[in-house]
Amino acid sequence: MSKMRKLCRDCYILLLVGCIFLLAGCAMKSSEKIRLRDLDFTVLSEDVIPKELLDVIEERKEEPFELSFKDGKNLYLVVGYGKQETGGYSIVVEDLYLTEEAIYVSTGLLGPDPGQKGTRESYPVIVIKTELLDKTILFE
Repeated sequence: MSKMRKLCRDCYILLLVGCIFLLAGCAMKSSEKIRLRDLDFTVLSEDVIPKELLDVIEERKEEPFELSFKDGKNLYLVVGYGKQETGGYSIVVEDLYLTEEAIYVSTGLLGPDPGQKGTRESYPVIVIKTELLDKTILFE
């Protein structure tokens, strides 16, 4: 093989490898979660939750669930932890933020105090009201 052909072949291989790395880098960048901003929110008590949403929660409360609900003015993010054998549970919002692609929400279930006497079964649910955004919602 002549030196010129070998040099062209080597350049072609380098160009191909460079394109592969470039494409891989673009794919990796688009899958990153870059936080644009935290979202302001309010945790709602049962008496201010829209009736339609309360009905859906009642239907689904036996099993763990996640859902979103829009009323034209606000976005409601709901996380239910299903039937628990006792009461005394609480739910915290660990994170709620916006990226270019989605809204991310993370909650945590806190158990009753160790010394607390068990009460009847409960169905811990949290309803989070935030601004109305047209984004995919990802529960973490």
